[in-house]
Amino acid sequence: MFNDIGPLELITIIVLAVLVFGPDKLPKVIQDVMRTIRKIREFSESAKQDIRAEMGPEFKDFDFEDLNPRTFIRKQLDSDELGLKEIRNGFDLKKEMAEVTDAVHGRDSDSAAASSSASSAGSSGGRIDMSKKPEDAGRDERPPFDADAT
Repeated sequence: MFNDIGPLELITIIVLAVLVFGPDKLPKVIQDVMRTIRKIREFSESAKQDIRAEMGPEFKDFDFEDLNPRTFIRKQLDSDELGLKEIRNGFDLKKEMAEVTDAVHGRDSDSAAASSSASSAGSSGGRIDMSKKPEDAGRDERPPFDADAT
């Protein structure tokens, strides 16, 4: 419950409580606060039990923590019914981005050259090869983009 409170903060709270309530009233205040927290927990548990009873037997395994969006998404991603982990592990974003930047800047790299030769071998007439250098292109070919328009 108090995972976010450090030792210095706890000492500060205790000192402030002693100063505000005084050493005589502090035990009574602590008992009242604990009693209130206990009542809130009991009310919460009884409300959960009432909701489970009203929902019926098909929802007996329903967990209220699943209503938290983070918990719900984490549980759905961990199930991996669609094979997303295999896709995620097979895709190297850094390598792909390096190939794209090399192709845009006109640098030749082994992976960019291999991918450009594979793409040029199977490319259709409407595709533009971005890995070609502008000086390699013929005079009658248009550049892949208009620098003045962008």
